Formats: sequence, C-alpha cells, structure tokens
Amino acid sequence: MRKLKLLFALTIFSTVVFGQVAPNKYWVKFTDKNNSPYSINSPEAFLSQRALDRRTKQGITIKENDLPVNPQYLEGVTGTGATILTVSKWFNSTTVYADNQSIVDAIEALSYVLSVSKAGSKSDRVTDYNIEKSFFANESYGGMPSQDLFKSSGSANDYDYGAAYNQIHMLNGEPLHDNGFDGAGMVIAVLDAGFLNADDLSVFDSLWASNRILGTKDFVSTQNSEIFTAHGHGSMVLSTMGGNMPGELVGTAPQASYYLLRTEDGATEYLIEELNWVSGAEYADSVGADVINSSLGYTVFYNDTLQNHTYADMDGNTTPITIGADLAASKGIIVVNSAGNSGSSTWHYIGAPADGDSVFSIGAVDASGNLASFSSRGPTSDGRVKPNVMAQGLGAAFIDPGNGQVSSGNGTSFSSPITAGLVACLWQANSNKNNMEIMHAIEESATQFSNPDDDYGYGIPDYWQANNLLIVLDHKAKPAYTVDIFPNPFVSYLTIGVKDVNVEINSVELLDITGKVVYSSDFSNSKSGNQTTISGLDKLPAGLYLLKTIVNSSVVTTKILKK
Repeated sequence: MRKLKLLFALTIFSTVVFGQVAPNKYWVKFTDKNNSPYSINSPEAFLSQRALDRRTKQGITIKENDLPVNPQYLEGVTGTGATILTVSKWFNSTTVYADNQSIVDAIEALSYVLSVSKAGSKSDRVTDYNIEKSFFANESYGGMPSQDLFKSSGSANDYDYGAAYNQIHMLNGEPLHDNGFDGAGMVIAVLDAGFLNADDLSVFDSLWASNRILGTKDFVSTQNSEIFTAHGHGSMVLSTMGGNMPGELVGTAPQASYYLLRTEDGATEYLIEELNWVSGAEYADSVGADVINSSLGYTVFYNDTLQNHTYADMDGNTTPITIGADLAASKGIIVVNSAGNSGSSTWHYIGAPADGDSVFSIGAVDASGNLASFSSRGPTSDGRVKPNVMAQGLGAAFIDPGNGQVSSGNGTSFSSPITAGLVACLWQANSNKNNMEIMHAIEESATQFSNPDDDYGYGIPDYWQANNLLIVLDHKAKPAYTVDIFPNPFVSYLTIGVKDVNVEINSVELLDITGKVVYSSDFSNSKSGNQTTISGLDKLPAGLYLLKTIVNSSVVTTKILKK
C-alpha cells in the first residue's frame, strides 16, 4: 500500500526556485498561521460536513495545513496594491498580480512574508524539448467512432452505452452498473481548462435536471465568468464520465455529481497553472469531493523555459502540483490523473502530477488493449511504477462541445476520466474502504499486477474483479484457487498453473475483447493436473483477452495481453 505523504513545512520548496509564475504574477509564501481566527478544533468553519465525514470515515485528523491562510496576511498583501488571484492553505501562500516593482518590494517587506518568487534563474533547466502545451501534446479530436463500438450493453441495467461501450466493457465496468453502482451519491471534481457549452449540451441534461452539477469555480479568471466559454477540453472529459445520451454515449459514472473547476489557462503555459491546480484541489477537498479527475500535466513551459521541469523532478516530491496532489490524497481523495501524451516525444516520461506516489496515473491503450504510442511511460525518476493502470485513450468516444455530437479522439485526457468514473462507482460499492484500498484493489485486478512494466504499469484493470477483491478483503478470506499465468503479456503460448497441487484444471477458454471464444481446450477425459500449457497462439491479433480457467468446477477469469 502506498505511503500517504503528510507534508507540512514550506521548506519543501527550497530546492526549486522559480521566477515570476506568469507575467506580473508572483507566488507569495507566508511564514506561519499565527493569530488566525481559525482553529483545528472548529473545522466546520472552513470545511464542509461532507469533507469532515470523508476524513472521519478514513481516520484522517484535521491538521494545521487545513487551516485557511490568515486573512490579515491577505489584507496586508492587498494593501500594497497587489491583486489576489488564488490562495493556498496547504502551501500557506497566495498568487498575486503586481504590475510594478514597488508593489513587489512592499510585499517582501511585510514581516509575515517568507518569500516572493521573482526574477529567479533556472539556467540549469533543459530547454531543448519540442515544447507543446502538455495536455494538448499529441492529442487529436474529431471524427466519428467506429460503428463497431456502438453496442447495446445487453445487461441488466438500462444503459445503452452507444459509442462508449468499448470503453467500459474493456474495464468490465458494466457489472457495477448492473448492480446499481453508477456513481450515485459520489462527488467528482473535474479540474480542467474550461467547459465550453456544458451548460447547454443535451448530453448533460440529466446532470442539470437533477442538480448534480454542484458548483463551478474559475481559478484562472477572477471574474468566474469563463467556465462555459474558455475551452472545450473539460466538456469532452466530463462527457466520458457524466454523459448520458442513451444509444449514443453514456459515461462511466452517469449518476455521480460534479464540480467543474477551471485551473488551466488553455492559451498559455506558465507555472502559475500548477498553483491554480493546487487551489482547485483544496476547493475540491473543502466541498467534500471523493474523486478528482485531472486530465492535465506539466513538464515544460513554452512561455517561460526557465520554469521548465526536468525528468529528475518527476520524483514525486519536487513540483508544486505533485506535492499538492499528494496532499489531496492525504485528505482521503482519490486523485486520478492523465499519465501524459509524451510517449513518442523527446520527453517520453510521465509528467507532473502523475509522478505522485499517491496519485492514480492513467495511461492509454487502443480499443483492443494495445499500448497507444503517445502514452507517457514510466518509471518515475526515483524508480516507481508508472503509469498505475490503463484505459482506452486512442479512439476514445466523447461529445464534441461545438456541435453536441459523438466524436472520437486520442489522448490520456480521455483514459483518465473513463477511469475516474469507474473509480467512483467502485468506491460507491465499497464505501467502507479508504482511498488507498480502492486504488490497490484496482491495480491488483489488472492484467500485469504480478509483472508491471514501464509501458502499461500494472495493466488493464477489471473493475468487477476489483470489487470482488474488496469483498474478499471484507471477509478476510482468500479465493478458493489462485491461477498463475505465464508469460503475460504472451506471444505464442501460455502456461497455466494452480498453486494447489491437489486440484485438476478441467478446461480453459480464451476470449477476445468482444467475448468471442478464440481458443478452448477440454481436459475432462484426461488428467491435466494443476498445470497445463496451450500453444499455437502466435497468429492471434495483439490486444486484450480473457482467459477462463475451470478448476474443480470453479471458474477463474483473468485478463491477459497478447503482444
């Protein structure tokens, strides 16, 4: 299980010195929270009851970093003529707009100001990358999804997933919906660049009609006026989770509730966007969100290359956004984040905050479960497994916010929310578990849990199997049989073994992603023992398969990958 980071000291930033976080925008850090009107003994003054309940359920105490920034300190900063942009209680800081040096000097002179980031030097930063906006890099949008993906669920629930069928079917998420776990009662905060026309798209009608858009907040514009006009990326992302247009597109958490938070300025790339993100995560925490989806990531900043990160910074402890994301996890939230789209570029690796040790980082595969070339790779610079798991991000279906029609596109921006929706459904089904237990069960259900790598991480998960693992954890019992499969991924053969030497493998079946049986072998009339090898599989197409092994009349189903 991951170790939750409990970071308190502002000195954690001492190894990274940034210049202006954007033109005329500065990061002001305070020395303390002394003489605050707030107290950890009265958290209801700054945290919602839902946020308090989430902490109580997971045994999380109120800490000093939960206290808001001292309002007197903020008043002192505005008294210099600066404009407050965002405030961070976790970092005990604020970002401000100041258009002349005298204001900056006045802020620095305040006795309770620790530092003002300005005119620093990062000449040691590498600046020769092909610099693109990180969450747009290698993403493409437009075009209709393959008609092969338009399928009815054929299951007990009433959802006709349309073009989104493959996205949920690959992850075996339908059984969660079949059993009533479709996100109802769960809250997902979506941190993105804007939600163009989300207030007017029919795919979100059910969200608005049932008051499940719980709120919006703009951390880029102080006017809070650009949520539905600034950018369409967030609307695409939201549709893969909360969309409900039967027969055309149904998301992975159609009954969840959502906060729409704009933290990313789609027109620029500066460090301030990481600080916006942290403020957005704090807001999500305070209103009681269970899950954050962040289809955002940061590596280099094309507007100011002196702010660039390096791969060495992807250690889970260095960038402001990663520290903030791990802090969000320490408050009991599951932070689901795109791994990034740099797999084919010079950068190659995951970005921030996907490097966080408590961040659930999602890579991308195609409709058959094959690795998308653009999907950012692991490991972190300190050697940890990343991405955590995979979902469809190549040829993914979403709603085009410009015309309200089903479209398709490529990017981990889609694999992340597809995952976040199912994470919410799984947590709804297992509400007594903490965030780390949910994440670990998903990893354990994945195709490469026993042999993770830098491409797929732990592999493609099975959310119904994850649910069963959590049920088993509840009863503190183990499955009747443990089936080991080698190699996984496979090329031409598979060796299947059962750890119990006193059992017989009765039969095996190999099914492709559509459920078609592509190989079967019956050992009823022969003594297979507890191990068998099947061969001649080299002609099968690469992709995701299900292996059903019947052991003493018990069925064990395992997801595997064909290279």
